[in-house]
Amino acid sequence: FHLAIETGMRPEEYLGLEWQDIDFDHKALSVRRALIARKGGGYYFEEPKTSKSRRSIPLSDSLISELKRHKAKQWERMNLIGADYQNPDLVFSTRIGSPVDHKNLAERRFKGLRDKAGLPKIRLYDLRHTTATLVLSAGLNPKVVSERLGHASIVLTLDTYSHVLPTMQQDATERIEKLMFGT
Repeated sequence: FHLAIETGMRPEEYLGLEWQDIDFDHKALSVRRALIARKGGGYYFEEPKTSKSRRSIPLSDSLISELKRHKAKQWERMNLIGADYQNPDLVFSTRIGSPVDHKNLAERRFKGLRDKAGLPKIRLYDLRHTTATLVLSAGLNPKVVSERLGHASIVLTLDTYSHVLPTMQQDATERIEKLMFGT
């Protein structure tokens, strides 16, 4: 969930991540595919939602460290299971290496943690909205936010997250006053 909030990725994007998509040296990941559940069972990979969805996202030192620990634990589990381990390339997989089902992740993991933390009844997908709200509230340029989320245009970002902008307007007024009068 750390990765979901830090990157603003869609669940199908982070569930489709493979280890080759993570560049530990340059502290970034590449969004190249999405994991899509088939009706009736199974899954497949497909191109991300839009051409802008194919993107590179910088990662913090803390997330890089967490991913390294996760990879080491995953390798230990893979070595215990051996040849029956299904997909060693997936960053997020079940205990036997199969893709994580989005609905199972939401129901079995996310809801319990959300409730334990006393958070409102948000969906797994809402972690993406949390990212946008946090970075816009921190004063980042909406274009940067749009690129991080992989939106097709900045208009979508501004329309979707306009509720954050009123507080930014007050901040802008205060900054202008400080520039003009030094107060």
